[in-house]
Order: sequence, then structure tokens, then C-alpha cells
Amino acid sequence: MQPLTKLLHFGYQQALSSLFPVIIFLTLAGTKAIQVPGLPRYDLILLVCVMAQIIMVKTGLETKDELKVITLFHIFGLVLELYKVHMGSWAYPDFAYSKIAGVPLYSGFMYASVASYMVQAWRRLDLMIVRWPHAYWTIPLGALIYINFFSHHFVYDIRWVLTGALFVIFLRTMVYFTVDHERFKMPLTLSFFLIGFFIWIAENISTLLDGYRYPNQGDTWELVHIGKISSWFLLVVVSFIIVAQLKRVKGEGFANQPVPHAKDRNM
Repeated sequence: MQPLTKLLHFGYQQALSSLFPVIIFLTLAGTKAIQVPGLPRYDLILLVCVMAQIIMVKTGLETKDELKVITLFHIFGLVLELYKVHMGSWAYPDFAYSKIAGVPLYSGFMYASVASYMVQAWRRLDLMIVRWPHAYWTIPLGALIYINFFSHHFVYDIRWVLTGALFVIFLRTMVYFTVDHERFKMPLTLSFFLIGFFIWIAENISTLLDGYRYPNQGDTWELVHIGKISSWFLLVVVSFIIVAQLKRVKGEGFANQPVPHAKDRNM
């Protein structure tokens, strides 16, 4: 029964770390089914997101430092949304008072929710990154990935070149995490893919609930193209690099060699 106990404990910690994304999904579902007279749906979602953040900080579910990181991601995400909507990649068709250039302000919280998951999972699972590459490699890589989200509309899309580069850069990097006092490890690139895959699933739920729509989802909802996993994979890399560099500044969660703690197991 021990493996099942570990799995349940891991799932519980993941659920706590995903609290903010879950709140967003529940809000999307609730506002799709129930309308508040005089209050546009996107505005209501924005209010719920703001209130959720306030409550999480006040109750200690989220620290003030974590809120700063999440706010930074909200800004990065909103800038990307403004550009992508302008280029016609996707759209927010409903009216809202809180829309800027066709983009509702709540959209930034969808990116912020990814950061919320990362910083909370880091804390709850006691993450330790071993053999993290030098900033000379990680910062330019993260910057190029983010720039490519904008530039590929005009020049060659280099996402696969960047994907190959990150596998080389992070070849020896492992992430250690604790589940019920036992230490596990996996290649960091595998964790990037797994998070990106689950975000793709979340994106399908979001579009199904009319959080936004891709051009091919006009009148009838369709599954988000599986190729979008590569986009989320790269966005996860950018997000993790930012969180990791901030953690390094504070001297938290990094080692050059594995740190003995309970038993190390591969996952």
C-alpha cells in the first residue's frame, strides 16, 4: 500500500499547489452557467481572480514573495495576450469593461496561475535543482523563447531549434522533490513536458468553457491542436527559468551535487 500512499500524498500536494488554477476553472464554469445582471462575464472573472489572490495571501496559502512573482507573470502574460489577439491567434468575443485592445485583464491571471502552481509546488514538495546551468545559458535561452512567440509571425519559427538547445543545456539537470518524507528525482526536461501537457489539457477545458476561442473553434468547439503542447512546453521553460533565477538570488533550492535526504528514487 506504500506506493498508493505516496501517490495520494503527491496528488494532495499537487492539488494544493493548483488551487489558483482550479479557482479559475470553477469561475469559468460558473460564469458560463450563471450570469450576473449588469456585470459582464469577463469582469466578474477578473473580480473573482483578484479576490482569490487577496484571500490566498491573507490566509497564508500564498506568501507575499510568491505574489510578487505571480504579478510579474501576469504582466508578461498580458503583454503576450495583447500581441497574440492583435495578430488573430485567438479572441475574446464577449463584451467587458475591463478589456484593453480586445483583451480582458483577467487573461493575465491564466499565466499567473502557472506561476502560482510553480512557486507553491516548489515550496510544498521541497524542490531541489541539481546541476542548474549557468545564467549565461538559461537567461538568453528564456529570452529567445519568449521573443520567438512574437517574431514567428514575421520570420522563421525557431521553436524546434530552441527545443533542441534546451535539451542540450539541461541534459544533466535533475529535479529532486519530497513526497511524504521520501526523496524522488526526475530529469528537469521531463517535468517541463509533463507540466506543458497538463496545461494543454487545461487549455482545452478553458476553450470549452468559452474562456477564449481559437479561430477554428468559432461556432463548434474543437480540440486544441496537439501541436500547442510544444508552445506550452516552451512557455513552461521560460516560466521556470524566471522562477529559478529568482530562487537562486535568494539562495534557495539549488545544489551542484545531489543532497542526501531519505531515499532517492527515480520517477
